[in-house]
Amino acid sequence: MNTRSRRLGALLLGLLALAVALAAACTEEPAGEGYTPAAPVARPVCDHTVPGPATAPAGAVAVDPGVDGDLSAKTEQHPPGTTFWLAPGTHTLGRNEFGQVSPKDGDVYLGAPGAILDGRGANRYAFVYTSANVTIRHLTVQGFVPPQNEGVVNHDSGDGWVIEHNTIQNNRGAGLMAGAGQQVRGNCLRANGQYGMNAYQDGDRITGLVLEGNEIAGNHTDDLERANPGCGCTGGVKFWAVGSADIRGNWVHHNHGTGLWADTNNNDFVFEDNVIEDNDGAAIIYETSYNAVIRNNTMRRNNWVDGRSFADRGDNFPVATIYLSESGGEPRVKARTDRIEIYGNTMEDNWSGITLWENADRFCNSAANTSTGHCTRLVAETGTCAAPAIADPPLYQDCRWRTQRVDIHHNRFALNPGAVGCEVLCGRMAVLSNVGTFPDWSPYQGDAVQKSITFEQDNRWHDNAYVGPWTFMPFDTSVNVRSSQWQGTPYGQDKGSTFR
Repeated sequence: MNTRSRRLGALLLGLLALAVALAAACTEEPAGEGYTPAAPVARPVCDHTVPGPATAPAGAVAVDPGVDGDLSAKTEQHPPGTTFWLAPGTHTLGRNEFGQVSPKDGDVYLGAPGAILDGRGANRYAFVYTSANVTIRHLTVQGFVPPQNEGVVNHDSGDGWVIEHNTIQNNRGAGLMAGAGQQVRGNCLRANGQYGMNAYQDGDRITGLVLEGNEIAGNHTDDLERANPGCGCTGGVKFWAVGSADIRGNWVHHNHGTGLWADTNNNDFVFEDNVIEDNDGAAIIYETSYNAVIRNNTMRRNNWVDGRSFADRGDNFPVATIYLSESGGEPRVKARTDRIEIYGNTMEDNWSGITLWENADRFCNSAANTSTGHCTRLVAETGTCAAPAIADPPLYQDCRWRTQRVDIHHNRFALNPGAVGCEVLCGRMAVLSNVGTFPDWSPYQGDAVQKSITFEQDNRWHDNAYVGPWTFMPFDTSVNVRSSQWQGTPYGQDKGSTFR
């Protein structure tokens, strides 16, 4: 073989070896048995909504916007359980701010293709009152102007509502509210001023909530955080004190804030098979809440805006794509699991990964408790969380929301800092607290909570796959370690995980 042939052969062998290496890198799976990669099962809805019936179904009351007046008057004229078919065209409710539809129990509203219910910037609400088992399908609902924290559809949180295949868009406040047993499927919840949906009911009575197959996009157009920093009033969906919920197969994207946010005494949540991407804030926040499963979701390019704003002002806090704040598994609060389980998720090019946080100063009756007036689900009388009794069991444990029993496994975390546009702050996992300082009667002062969340509360990472320059922040924001230290003594995290 001549010199030229030997060089050509060496070059071909080198290219073959490189191709094999690249193929292996591209197909590498996370460690551990039972891992199932998350698949993007969510589908676009907003430009592909399921059309309603082109003609009135048998027995339905037809409502023609040009002939029959407004839908509110028609509803008043018929008994409970009536089906109303809205003909094509724009239906209105007059110019009174309280022009609104008040369904009766079991009423059904069906929109023909092109049927729009328009508040025209004058009406506050579209569908109100607490009637049960109301169904709304195939309508476009837009142009309503409820006050902050209030909603357009199911304003008074009636139970058993079925809301399917609607487009609820360009309203102020929240596109819809929620009641117990509500089914929200196949809707486009788009470009509403505050939230796509705000799930809250007086008395904390919402259970059996289902949010499935919706597109939740571009909400929080009113930028309320700018006028009221720290209000926690932003994003795609907000859940308050919901007793059980299934959030599956939704496409949650480009919301100006958090994608999905469960805040204060929620319990028994399952987030699965969602695609959550390009939201300004976290993909999922689970705050002062209990017992949840977060599995088989795909999360991409979330938290870039919020993460960069922290970095630009020199704040070292590990803002994350999944943020658990004072939330954990609690066997005494009944649910389908007694942990928070996070597994089978694919996370790509988000600003950081998962942060487990517990504010040492946040507990019942503390000024640091931003859920003002609320206490944990374990304490019947908020007033009992006071000195001196709070310093002893059981109140010492039960007067604070605890980030505990969190199991993070068989996930894939991939990060390209160049794609995100950062250097070091966008590739962190964290389990930490702050030094407790107030109030002066607090039994949690000093590093007690930092030690507990890091070493004593059964918070575990294991059998995950990491691609990219990840670092780890245990105990507090002054500690930042690499994978070998994270896996070693004293932390002992991510056993069975791979780092590439």
